[in-house]
Amino acid sequence: MISSILIANRGEIARRIIRTTRGMGIRTIAVYSQADAGAAHVRDADEAIAIGPAPATESYLRGEAILEAATAGGAQAIHPGYGFLSENADFAQRVIDAGLIWIGPPPAAIRAMGRKDAAKALMAAAGVPVTPGYLGEDQDPSRLAAEAAAIGWPVLIKAVAGGGGKGMRRVDAPEAFAAAFAGARREAVSAFGDDRVLLEAYVTRPRHIEVQVFGDSAGHIVHLFERDCSLQRRHQKVIEEAPAPGMDEKTRAALCAAAVRAAEAVRYQGAGTVEFIADASRGLSFDRIWFMEMNTRLQVEHPVTEAITGVDLVEWQIRIAAGEALPLAQDQIAISGHAIEARLYAEDPARGFLPSSGPLTRFRLPRAGVRIDSGFEEGDAVSTFYDPMLAKFIVHDADRADAARRLADACARVQAWQVKTNAAFLARCLSDADFIAGDIDTGFIADRGGALTAKAPPSPAAAAALVRPRTGLEGFRINAPPIARRRLFVDGRPADLELDYSASPPPFLKDGDELIVFEGGSATALSLHGAASAAVAAAGDGTVRAPMPGKLIAVLATTGQKVRAGQSLAVLEAMKMEHILAAPRDGAVAEIAAAPGDQVTEGMMLIRLEP
Repeated sequence: MISSILIANRGEIARRIIRTTRGMGIRTIAVYSQADAGAAHVRDADEAIAIGPAPATESYLRGEAILEAATAGGAQAIHPGYGFLSENADFAQRVIDAGLIWIGPPPAAIRAMGRKDAAKALMAAAGVPVTPGYLGEDQDPSRLAAEAAAIGWPVLIKAVAGGGGKGMRRVDAPEAFAAAFAGARREAVSAFGDDRVLLEAYVTRPRHIEVQVFGDSAGHIVHLFERDCSLQRRHQKVIEEAPAPGMDEKTRAALCAAAVRAAEAVRYQGAGTVEFIADASRGLSFDRIWFMEMNTRLQVEHPVTEAITGVDLVEWQIRIAAGEALPLAQDQIAISGHAIEARLYAEDPARGFLPSSGPLTRFRLPRAGVRIDSGFEEGDAVSTFYDPMLAKFIVHDADRADAARRLADACARVQAWQVKTNAAFLARCLSDADFIAGDIDTGFIADRGGALTAKAPPSPAAAAALVRPRTGLEGFRINAPPIARRRLFVDGRPADLELDYSASPPPFLKDGDELIVFEGGSATALSLHGAASAAVAAAGDGTVRAPMPGKLIAVLATTGQKVRAGQSLAVLEAMKMEHILAAPRDGAVAEIAAAPGDQVTEGMMLIRLEP
């Protein structure tokens, strides 16, 4: 058995790996950037080694620094987690050449599946159904536009080396193709160092279904059934579950068999996920399910598979990397109950899911009956340098509806401040009648718009927590609850609210002159005499400011140009994503204060409008 492992990752996946290795008696070595010197995964590990400055390109993505740390820490093996170097075949080979054990698939399998176009061709040869599209080497814009027209609209542009929704654009008409192609290439080269794309026919009611596979060095491959990852935003998974709702046994058997064939085609070892797209317009049927890609690593959503099978996938990874056989045969693996996972992000759904960073002055998560994989604890800080995921909530139950109800309740009980989260948004998704019924597809979130994202006003009980009655009679009415009305400031905006002194107040904390109340997963700042928040003030004076530190990668307006409220004016890259900055109101562009390529700080004015 392996005695020591260096974890070439950070956050919740590093802590997740440590939990398993601790139970196996394996020593762990963490690595960290300057931004992560005090991070939770550093505190959890037996040893921690610094590997460079905050940017991932200067720390977590530096293979040489990882290998040096492995030598310094006396590691026998390296576990890459997911993201960063986990699907880098060259790095995997360097680990092996250094005499270390690579806890992942062989470099040849990573290469075979690393390019989406080559992988689809390989799958077609193996008898795995693939989505119709264009996989050619010719990347000339006019050729791609012609191929898109031949496929038929809508069409999906995807980065060849992509993953996680990066470098992906849906195009509905010929006139929108050029801009979408440019955006996909720009994002692809930034994320993967490769600007090549492929084209696929866009399925109008798609469901994203994937199969967990595992292989050992003797050539045995098993599947651990499917997961449904259809609830997505901008191609980023938000809620995942296992098994897929509405999947009958015949379709499941055919789908899982196809996934095993895919893994066999590349002589797969270790943990992998074969991803499919399903046309959900007439229910799930194998003749309307096609291969998309294979992720040659552990997936973020692996806990739902662990929950329904009772298998520790990280332990399997380690045992197989050490040369052991698969712990279970296919007929020993069965589905038990239903599991759902929700990803808690540091972001503000009410402001277009703008990522949020800063100190976690309060960070309290529900623990009873919920598995929580988190990279943060109260008192930690969320950096702008990395992915904004704070935690994952996983609930396992005998019944899907009960699992959804319990998970919604857990999300509604999140208390987080000063960083904003999507907890209330998750609770609404999980409580939606169509979600409960299993009527889902990848457009579920987009189709509901503001119904899922709008922030609810504070309850009368929350408002009353700020304004305590001076006498026992304030707000008193005969034969009615003690109700009063008062003008307060809610997140910096004035509002006339009802105050109910009879109800129990929600959890809250005092932050200067503000009372922060926690309800339904949201944190709301209440004050008696507040000024408008910075965001409100910015909209009022017509300035577009950087909502967080980042790199300005595009300016979409020119000086003197007339613009409408909501029109896209600039693109900011921060926290591994592109963010569109829009005009706060109608006006004309009076000043552009930054250029593409500039590094900008939070609050910096980028564009000024005048009436």
